[in-house]
Amino acid sequence: MLREEILTTIEKNSRVDVHELAVRLGSTDEMIAAEMARMEDEGVICGYHTMIDWEKTSLEKVTALIEVRCTLQRGQGFDGLAERIYMYPEVKSVYLISGGYDLLVTLEGRSIKEVSTFVSDKLSTMENVLSTATHFILKKYKDHGTIMAKKPEDERQMITP
Repeated sequence: MLREEILTTIEKNSRVDVHELAVRLGSTDEMIAAEMARMEDEGVICGYHTMIDWEKTSLEKVTALIEVRCTLQRGQGFDGLAERIYMYPEVKSVYLISGGYDLLVTLEGRSIKEVSTFVSDKLSTMENVLSTATHFILKKYKDHGTIMAKKPEDERQMITP
């Protein structure tokens, strides 16, 4: 139970202080720190990430979702191909999915052309890749549970009689 409460809390905010987490969960700093260290050692906690709204920076960045249809590799299933794909630094995530495609790849680049070139020159030409479909992310509304496109608050004053 404590483990799940820690994970649920830090998934939403990985910067939460150990002491604050202990107070919230009715535990001690030592118990929380020890449990988090155990989960890190076991690979339950795989990393800590910061969400950035890149549109609010001067850095040009394009994100694409690429669906990949492939043939199974004897003795490896999809794992071998997925590993070859995720080794590229441009690739941010690879998922085995159900439906018409087998893998879903998240890819980042500086431009649509750069991403398109990666897909056509590297991804589509891999052995066992049958086809790809590329979808560029135009705007993020919500990402990892965080609302990215917040509506501006109405700054008008309410006048009452």
